Amino acid sequence: MTKRLPGVMKICLLVPVMCGCGALAAWAQAAAPVADPEVVKWAYLSAAIAAGLGVIGAGVAVATVGAAAMGAMSEKPEMFARALIFVGLAEGLAIYGLIIAIMILGRV
Repeated sequence: MTKRLPGVMKICLLVPVMCGCGALAAWAQAAAPVADPEVVKWAYLSAAIAAGLGVIGAGVAVATVGAAAMGAMSEKPEMFARALIFVGLAEGLAIYGLIIAIMILGRV
């Protein structure tokens, strides 16, 4: 594998910790009598998991696609536009996870 893998692994470990802290904060605020408290807890947890896994997937995809794009651009500089499109598509995974998390929280 490449030497960048340890850096990616650090990011992959940091994101779930941050999402877990967000889920704990959401559970602390979930005491409002809007819905069944058990349902609200699981909704916040599932939203945190959806957002966290989306960001982890995007991080791994951007690391892989970005490295390949830089290699392609070093050989053919005119490949910049295509490489930028592929990196943008990889970042879209994080947005999809965020949208799913917002949809879950909108139903609570």
